[in-house]
Order: sequence, then C-alpha cells, then structure tokens
Amino acid sequence: MQLEIRNYYEILLMELISDEGLLDELPEEFLADLCCVTLNQLPVRYIRHLVDAYFFEEYNEIEQMKTEIQVALEKSRAFLKANLHKEMEKNDVV
Repeated sequence: MQLEIRNYYEILLMELISDEGLLDELPEEFLADLCCVTLNQLPVRYIRHLVDAYFFEEYNEIEQMKTEIQVALEKSRAFLKANLHKEMEKNDVV
C-alpha cells in the first residue's frame, strides 16, 4: 500500500521558487540543495490532498507559512552562497 501524503511546506516552497523564476534560473543541483536547506528550517505539515489544505487552512495561516518560507529561503540562499564562495576559494577557483 502506498499512501499519498505530502509536506505542504514543500508544495508552497516549490510554488514560490516557480513564481520567482528560479526553476529556470538555477542549476538543478543548486536548486535541490536550496530546497533541502530551506525545508530543514521549517516545520512539517503533512496533507493528503492539496484541496484539503486550501479548504481547511485560513488565509492568514497560509500567508504566515509563505512568510516563513520566504525567510528560510533567503537564509538558505545566503548560506549556500557563502559556502560556495568558501569552496571556490579553497579550490583556488576565485
């Protein structure tokens, strides 16, 4: 038996990344790291169906979740950029 459950924060993060055009802008490996680092900063909110989340969540709660995601995403970008720069310096690429 396979259950169809998803982390709602993952869905909202992917929507934000898509809306910002990052899916086309960033390399796949960097994007995967960005998503992992971002999601690791956020709580988990499992849902079975996306329509259930839209129906049961209040607008203010969804907006708060989106704000949390935006903050975590910006921290993740800064973290990865700093570490990428350090790695490049270490390998004398810079």
